[in-house]
Amino acid sequence: MKSLSVDQLLEELRRRRWTLYFFGNPKAPHLIAAVFQWEVCADVLILRGEEDATAYRVPTFREDDDVFLPGIVSWQYHSDPEWTLRAVLTIGVPGQADAPFALLRPDSLSKIPIELRRPVTIRPAGLVQRPTL
Repeated sequence: MKSLSVDQLLEELRRRRWTLYFFGNPKAPHLIAAVFQWEVCADVLILRGEEDATAYRVPTFREDDDVFLPGIVSWQYHSDPEWTLRAVLTIGVPGQADAPFALLRPDSLSKIPIELRRPVTIRPAGLVQRPTL
């Protein structure tokens, strides 16, 4: 990937039709999450601040699987927003040779506790305005 800013990487999420979740006040959220749902898994990004972000891939075999409280993940990454966005945007497509397939215990950073999820504003793919950290 070329050298891109966080704003450009967030634009790429929207272009790829990720759904954004703003937890807390939509004008000043305490967390921003993004989800891309594949057929049998979801890629999740959690932005906590200017220096703290997490991404992971979680299996979603059942409709009631909670992507924000995974019991297992097949990949996870924790770094600053720029590197975490780069990582999640370059992860292999599920089913392809370069896709992760391990079963891992999720780090505590790979979760959003239920008590932090209200209020929430959901912006479906293609309808998102420019998010800021």
